[in-house]
Amino acid sequence: MSQAAAQILHEIFGYAAFRAGQEEIVDLLAAGKNALVVMPTGAGKSLCYQIPALLSDRLTIVVSPLVALMDDQVAALRANGVAAACVHSGLTRDEQVANWRSVAAGDCRLLYLSPERLMNERMLNALAKLDPEIFVVDEAHCISKWGVSFRPDYERLSVICERFPQAAIAGFTATADKATRADIAQKLFRGKGRTIVHGFDRPNLRLAVLPKSDWKSQILAFLEDKRDDAGIVYCLSRKFTEEVAEFLSTKSFNAIPYHAGRDANTRRVNQNRFMSESAVTMVATIAFGMGVDKPDIRYVCHLNLPASLEAYYQEIGRAGRDGLPAETLLLYGLADMRMRRQFIEQDGEDEAHKLREHKRLDALLAYCDAASCRRTALLSYFDEEARACGNCDNCLDPPKMVDGTREARMLFSVIKDTGQMFGGAHIIDVLRGGSTQKILERGHDRLQGYGAGAEHAKDYWQAFIRQAVAGHYLTINIQKYGALQIARNGHAVTAGEEEFALRKIDITKPERKATKRSGKAGKTEKLPVAEGDRDLLATLKTLRLDIARKKKVPAYVVFPDATLMEMARDRPATLEQMADINGVGPRKLENFGATFLQAIAAQN
Repeated sequence: MSQAAAQILHEIFGYAAFRAGQEEIVDLLAAGKNALVVMPTGAGKSLCYQIPALLSDRLTIVVSPLVALMDDQVAALRANGVAAACVHSGLTRDEQVANWRSVAAGDCRLLYLSPERLMNERMLNALAKLDPEIFVVDEAHCISKWGVSFRPDYERLSVICERFPQAAIAGFTATADKATRADIAQKLFRGKGRTIVHGFDRPNLRLAVLPKSDWKSQILAFLEDKRDDAGIVYCLSRKFTEEVAEFLSTKSFNAIPYHAGRDANTRRVNQNRFMSESAVTMVATIAFGMGVDKPDIRYVCHLNLPASLEAYYQEIGRAGRDGLPAETLLLYGLADMRMRRQFIEQDGEDEAHKLREHKRLDALLAYCDAASCRRTALLSYFDEEARACGNCDNCLDPPKMVDGTREARMLFSVIKDTGQMFGGAHIIDVLRGGSTQKILERGHDRLQGYGAGAEHAKDYWQAFIRQAVAGHYLTINIQKYGALQIARNGHAVTAGEEEFALRKIDITKPERKATKRSGKAGKTEKLPVAEGDRDLLATLKTLRLDIARKKKVPAYVVFPDATLMEMARDRPATLEQMADINGVGPRKLENFGATFLQAIAAQN
């Protein structure tokens, strides 16, 4: 089977060899076996089920979460000469009927459906007559209440194995810990199949975290060298999303807001712009992103704390899917921690669920506060071991650790003596010897710790409290309106049983550089293109964009960036040489080869 699969890989998709892990999965699905596959984004999971579909003479159903993703995948397949179709509400009635007829006639090997459309009883009955070979569930973590992005409509997919007992079922995700994987496998195929984990590491992503001080100056520093790149800036609220997009627009960035409060047509237009243009900053809530398959996203920035490490991993995973360098930055502050705790407490009545989500948030805060390699900390959460990466802020610019035991005892003493009933703002006022009405009314100016921390600025104590919360020395009690309370580790410090190791706080400048290159903060290495090839690459990108706009498809559907870079480097002069470029299959060679050869020849 592998030989036939390799032939399809080369002759249809234009690639010389499988990436690591792909061939095993292709063979498994082609043999009719069930599988749950966990692969890092950018590892080429689509080919793992598209090739088995082409090896079969029966239909493959792909369940996908978003209309835009279905359209893009079908467009990409058709660009390679593969007959594929989708049926969804975004198509006209005539288009839906025409697509279904081609499927029913056996002219299409791949049919893309949303979970809602698939689980319609009429659709299930119609598909039963076609006897599908494979069901593929993309973004499979959505089926599990243990995972992030749970969608009730996905959970209904658990009946597929009973309705279609002869079909193979495959789930694909990039984000699932052990508990989530077990739950997905049980729901999709009752545990009767293989779970294949091909790792979570994305070595091309540069990881960085900074305490939030002034988000405007911090994001401008991060984006300073990225005006010509596409990226995503994530915000927690719709209002903040609009504010950030407007701010970046005033600084001459091509910034577009995206959130669920905007009408569907505006969201669709904005997403199409992001997918087709090369230098767009999408400022968005988490309403944007699932299933976004734009390979050349060069950065992801979080201006607010994500919900968990799983959510963070999934969101940064949208960058660098082409395997080329990309950069991430996460800003976090005490207000974000408090808000996230509040969201958890307001999420229904299930106390076990709340406890689980609090623990997940604890893990994210520990990652934010890590003083060692970020990648090691992130991968260990997913039960994967890794050495120090040399490509995160802590590896490139190790933080300086100092003894903060004295200050910690001051802080914990004031929290204890005020009854563990107040948030950070009041505690800091007491520590610094303030004379607010709240302090005077409650007699907190008579406490032993009053004014004990006056030598440090307010910003210092805010940063100190963030570290204490992230390190589990303090907790934030949402039910008491964000009151700081002393945890077991904090009591150990107060009792002299433990010291408080503090990442040095410097409030005269950003607390730590996000990245490091030639001594400058916020920079990452440029894409691996030789100086003499950059003008040609720019020309090829412009040509690609023109073609994509005429065909009304995302630019990467014509050719991904990696293919254009190989063209710029190797400068093929004939169609035969062009055919040897990775990503140039026979259909694309026929449709675009001569046009791109002409552009290359013009600059040789």
